[in-house]
Amino acid sequence: MNEKSYIRWFEDLDSGDVAIVGGKNASLGEMIGSLKEEGIRVPDGFATTAAAYREYVSHNVLDDAIHGLLDDYKAGRKTLHEAGSDIRKRLQRGKFPTEIETSILEAYRELSRRYDAAEADVAVRSSATAEDLPEASFAGQLETFLNVTGEKELIDACRRCYASLFTDRAIVYREEHGFDHMDVSLSVGIQKMVRSDKAGSGVMFSIDTETGFKDVVIIDAAWGLGENVVQGAVNPDEYMVFKPLLSDLELRPIIGKQMGAKEKKMVYTSGGTAPTRNVETSAGERHSFVIDDAQILELARWAAAIESHYGKPMDIEWAIDGDMGEIFIVQARPETVQSRKETALFRSYSLKETGERIARGAAIGDAVASGPANVIKSAAEIDRFQDGAILVTGMTDPDWVPIMKKAAGIVTDHGGRTSHAAIVSRELGIPAVVGTGNATKTIRDSQEITISCAEGDEGYVYEGLLEYEEKEIDLSDIPRTGTKIMMNIASPEAAFRWWRVPADGIGLARMEFIINNIIRIHPMALVDYDRLEDEEARRQIDELTRLYSDRTEYFVDNLSRGIARIAASQYPDPVVVRMSDFKTNEYANLIGGRQFEPREENPMLGFRGASRYYSDTYRDGFALECRAIKRVREEMGFDNVIVMIPFCRTVDEADKVLEVMAQSGLQRGENGLKVYVMSEIPSNVVLADLFAARFDGFSIGSNDLTQLVLGVDRDSEELSGLFDERDEAVKRMMAMQIEAAHAAGSVVGICGQAPSDYPEIAAFLVERGIDSISLNPDSVIEVMKRLSQRESPQEPAG
Repeated sequence: MNEKSYIRWFEDLDSGDVAIVGGKNASLGEMIGSLKEEGIRVPDGFATTAAAYREYVSHNVLDDAIHGLLDDYKAGRKTLHEAGSDIRKRLQRGKFPTEIETSILEAYRELSRRYDAAEADVAVRSSATAEDLPEASFAGQLETFLNVTGEKELIDACRRCYASLFTDRAIVYREEHGFDHMDVSLSVGIQKMVRSDKAGSGVMFSIDTETGFKDVVIIDAAWGLGENVVQGAVNPDEYMVFKPLLSDLELRPIIGKQMGAKEKKMVYTSGGTAPTRNVETSAGERHSFVIDDAQILELARWAAAIESHYGKPMDIEWAIDGDMGEIFIVQARPETVQSRKETALFRSYSLKETGERIARGAAIGDAVASGPANVIKSAAEIDRFQDGAILVTGMTDPDWVPIMKKAAGIVTDHGGRTSHAAIVSRELGIPAVVGTGNATKTIRDSQEITISCAEGDEGYVYEGLLEYEEKEIDLSDIPRTGTKIMMNIASPEAAFRWWRVPADGIGLARMEFIINNIIRIHPMALVDYDRLEDEEARRQIDELTRLYSDRTEYFVDNLSRGIARIAASQYPDPVVVRMSDFKTNEYANLIGGRQFEPREENPMLGFRGASRYYSDTYRDGFALECRAIKRVREEMGFDNVIVMIPFCRTVDEADKVLEVMAQSGLQRGENGLKVYVMSEIPSNVVLADLFAARFDGFSIGSNDLTQLVLGVDRDSEELSGLFDERDEAVKRMMAMQIEAAHAAGSVVGICGQAPSDYPEIAAFLVERGIDSISLNPDSVIEVMKRLSQRESPQEPAG
């Protein structure tokens, strides 16, 4: 026997060594050997080989004993717990053959010398030789031991790693996935610790774990050692970065930043039996991001490079060394859920009624589930779980998997998108709402509830059994149409849910959703904060903007990220963003809004759209919208964004708006900026040639156009029977707009509700030669199929 039989340094390993050192350790070696030139740092270390494990088992005469105990379990003579516990005790009581122990300790001394330490602090991780194959993920099944220091402690940790191959959950996992227990060996990875206990750490995926969107990196981060993020013991920060624009170092394509509670952090102990412990985070830590923008971008570039090297989406653990201030990659494995999903079919869920929201957290998956809640606060109560119930608990670990498989859905107090509960929920295909903070207190055992993950990134728990709709959408063999088919999108999260739909971009991105649901503050209340009289509004604004020295930056930052996320979902196809089109009563309902809005009898025909943008009472608020668009296009890089002006009554008004935009840095034609105008007022149609000279395109708003052509208030219940986009007068007006726009050399589309609701309107518009039709996402496929039958054969629209 020689040292090389039992020990392999990471730098001598590559991805072809899985059978020798397991997937985890082989991947570390692969990165050290192949990705150094990308600047990716991986802590040094070594691994024991599968041969060392087999020799250990043989040396301690354990083969027959393990076989026998597993046979007893399968035959029902011993329970799973009894058999597993007996095997683990035998493995932990074993002794290493002298040659193997000597090899481990000599390698540990060399590692300590490399780091100029008497006894290096190391992470000791289990890596099964069948781990992280594409068809099976053993992640979370085996044990990791952090801050192991000293030779005796290291040898003991190696024994405990061997024993973890036979935890109850690992035995069940192998049984269910068809692995022979005796064919799987275990390698122990011994890696220099990264002092993230003095900084932060986390997990990142090179794919959106909820929607399968392949062009983003999702990064979770918390203070301290990374186990809390992996286990779902804290609600981490979450960042999202758009990969295709990372190659331009001048751009900052960070399209999502969400602060987590980060209630505690794992740190080293000094003295005592446990090498680590959890402590509460400070108020400053809870109210600040773990990493800055430069670190977010560095991590995202590393994730993209690792994914490119392996040729598949990856699940990556990272850590920042608080002493050195540098980031390290400590693990990388293939992502095993979204990357293997069938893309031709997907399901769309929507609630058909609303109820009282009793909890909210991160949405995992995009489904809806309802049933009785089973509130289980500890593993000791697992036997109480009722099949088909919704599991409500603090957090989960692999011991909970057997009941998770029987649950209709899962709700947790703690954890983020990379937590154990989230990962298992995805694998099982059931919805989960994680990181609610208080679900185990607000939800009663046996209470009937509905959990919805179909409303974007945020998941909700509703009281009662709500009715919902499930649609199966088949994306195979979708015919392309000569007319461009686009989508109407309001929510940034919804844009990612529909990325697979073969649309030609987004014809209407509604800014109002972002302002109303994410920002929530009236822009003028931020501009003129010192004049704000409402004390409660001041308190709310202070809380929402606490991270910003300039309150207006809160508005610009959140609006730009929301728009960028919508733009990312279709990049490089066009995304038409309509500037804000709230009515005065809607603006007044924003925080601090009432002081800045007039009371109007008919807001629908009042101070709205373009007329606000150049007025003295809102011009500075509109400037914030322009700042956000400029940031999205020029700093983040989403030059596919087209601006659209709503409710522009006159040509003179158009000139004023374009001038105000130019003053805010949005000059039509500069840096490829296109500006469209909504055609929703008869004057837009009658003077189409003059509007075409000022704008790059038209988009018909069928709701307002119908209202103004027929003289019908669209909000009037008494006149609802007269409001009909199919009326001949409305159709003629739309036809006139198409003809006039084309005569002026301008493009024209429609983003109103009519084509989604009425197939005959879509057919009429195509016959008249409209360039694009923008639809509700769930209508796209059906309309595409209908229109393709009407159109003469032609090449798809470019």
